[in-house]
Amino acid sequence: MEPDEKEPSRLLSHGGKTERAVLLLHGYTHDPSQMAGLGAELFARGYNVWIPRAPGHGLHDPHRHRSITRGQLIAYAREALAFTRELGLEVGVAGISAGGVLAAWLAGQPRNDVRRMLLLAPFFRPGPAQAPPALVTAMTVLYGRGLIPDRITSRGYSLRAVAQYLAIARTLRPRPTGLRHLAMVLSSRDGVVDSRTAVNFASRLASVNGIPLGLHTLTGDDDPGHDVLTAPGVESLYADLYEGMPGGAPVSSTGATDPTGGAE
Repeated sequence: MEPDEKEPSRLLSHGGKTERAVLLLHGYTHDPSQMAGLGAELFARGYNVWIPRAPGHGLHDPHRHRSITRGQLIAYAREALAFTRELGLEVGVAGISAGGVLAAWLAGQPRNDVRRMLLLAPFFRPGPAQAPPALVTAMTVLYGRGLIPDRITSRGYSLRAVAQYLAIARTLRPRPTGLRHLAMVLSSRDGVVDSRTAVNFASRLASVNGIPLGLHTLTGDDDPGHDVLTAPGVESLYADLYEGMPGGAPVSSTGATDPTGGAE
């Protein structure tokens, strides 16, 4: 462990290369423990599982994540996927919230080998109550490039750090990459992310790869809001969705729009 490391990366290994390996990417301000339950479920199904700690996260200093950069996040995602390739013959990725942005970025790279992806409340764009859509681009540029001083929200989010993820999200484009399974989980109570943007992007990504999108939306008393991993007993359901098993409703790509509004 690093001197300031409180929560290290987690490797769940069967002792050798398996048929399938999965990369699990935790969310912003969280650490690998957030993905521990899903990781244990997939490990029990025979996967080797890699849950890396994101830069500036899982440390005794809770403010270190505020200094992360877009370049650091991309390098972290690339290195994590490269390590996962050594663990299994087939590679997949699952990410929650900001980790979902990095998962989608990895799956969208040309000539990549990501074959399965599960997006959990992906943070492609803030919910309208968090930031009016017209201001998201300006916020991403101004905070992301340090043109205005950082601000910390009531949730403890650094707008400068959040803008690094949003800058990556703005580069996402649905491309045919060989993806074979795609599923997504949303919450009906989630005001942090723009669910419409998430569905539009994921349905287009599924369409260009010629696969269905399995969509599951949490509702009712067990719906925890944005952190969909805290809903009781969902690990088996999410693993089923990741594997392309029943549990999600197919979604049509008709009428889907670009999540970035066409911005480069």
